[in-house]
Amino acid sequence: MYDQLFQLSNLLVMPFALLMIFLPGWGWTKRIISSPWIAAPTALLYTALVLPSMMSLFAQIANPELGQIAALLGTPAGATIAWAHFVTVDLFAGRWIYLDSRERKITAWLVSPILLFVFMFAPFGLLLYLVTRLFAAR
Repeated sequence: MYDQLFQLSNLLVMPFALLMIFLPGWGWTKRIISSPWIAAPTALLYTALVLPSMMSLFAQIANPELGQIAALLGTPAGATIAWAHFVTVDLFAGRWIYLDSRERKITAWLVSPILLFVFMFAPFGLLLYLVTRLFAAR
């Protein structure tokens, strides 16, 4: 079951990521990506996975210890929950970068590779975009 949910989380994000990276100038891309609701399906999946175990998860997360978090993430349930969390936030960050770069008129030739990094290594991709944004403002 967790294998299917893990794959589903990828399928729910992939079309939006591909639009932003490969078709950034297409009119429909901006219309679709402008909606914050594009992240709702994976947020809903995450919520459905977390709610049944929220109290026990809250106890682990409220006072996190490396061993406990490693054990949690080392299970199919924990890895699937974490992955749904990651792809939801990656999509939302990618959405913000896409929209912000369009508003600032930063070329898609520069932003598309950065978005690829966002969807693969989100914090690094976000940092790349923030640096790019800083230099583009000058």
